[in-house]
Amino acid sequence: MSHDHGLTDGAGPDPAWERRYERNAFILMLALFALMPFVIYPRFGSQLLCFALFACAFNLLIGFGGLLSFGHAMFFGMGSYLSAHAAKIWGMPVELAILTGAATSLLLGVLTGLLAIRRQGIYFAMITLALAQMVFFFCLQAPFTGGEDGIQSVPRGKILGLVDLNDPLAMYYFVLAVFVAAFGLIHRIIHSPFGQVLKAIRENEPRAISLGYRTERYKLAAFVISATLAGLAGALKAIVAQNASLTDVHWSMSGEVVLMTLLGGMGTVFGPIVGALIIISMQFYLAGLGSWVTIAQGLIFVVCVLAFRRGIVGEIEAWLRARRKH
Repeated sequence: MSHDHGLTDGAGPDPAWERRYERNAFILMLALFALMPFVIYPRFGSQLLCFALFACAFNLLIGFGGLLSFGHAMFFGMGSYLSAHAAKIWGMPVELAILTGAATSLLLGVLTGLLAIRRQGIYFAMITLALAQMVFFFCLQAPFTGGEDGIQSVPRGKILGLVDLNDPLAMYYFVLAVFVAAFGLIHRIIHSPFGQVLKAIRENEPRAISLGYRTERYKLAAFVISATLAGLAGALKAIVAQNASLTDVHWSMSGEVVLMTLLGGMGTVFGPIVGALIIISMQFYLAGLGSWVTIAQGLIFVVCVLAFRRGIVGEIEAWLRARRKH
């Protein structure tokens, strides 16, 4: 929860109110997600959850660590490819295939993080973009990725050999369980002492350094956690969509996750989820417009930036706080 947004008066944040708000918002989110497959296609719902997790992972880095990465598609994409490859070619059970994808992104996060963290601001963003482009060309050329065609017809298998994931509802609730676990982990990280130091680094890094914190270590840890969770989202998406393609690792995917986070509310716990739901729903329901989808997205984004300076959830939170004070 970003306690510092919109709290410029002397009253300061009220921890009890914040906890109550988060608990209520979480219960509401769970209820909506539990009922969602009865309102929309379960397969579409599963994909929504994958992208919501991707946006939450990205928000951990930018919203709480203050690090803008333009290359998060490389973690999402490599998680997707390795998960698909492990399930289809190596014949791994679905749980191990997903873990393989997440572990690949963890390793990639360590390697790229060690290079990128040395720089700040726009230089950090450009290094992540350059590294992501290298990963994209690797995926284009590597023999195991299937080049332009990607990896198709990925088998879904059964969880623990019992629950058949070819049933859309079973698939949806499996993805929901993983999403809730990952969301819980992100929430725990944000509210832990580690998360508080991250916020301090975001606000004023020289001051954090003067207090004796090894800021580079904290930033690297945040980068690797964010990369691993983005890889987990990609791995899940490969099983849900039964394919992994160059779209997953393309730079436009990195742009989309930035859009989702800004639209929902950067530095808020629930904002990225709302942003992901809006962006993915637009792509799905406006697909008939063809290339006009991008223009429609752009227009909505401009309106949101002008009307909701803190993002949709950020504005709602600020309004609720203002109401509480009056």
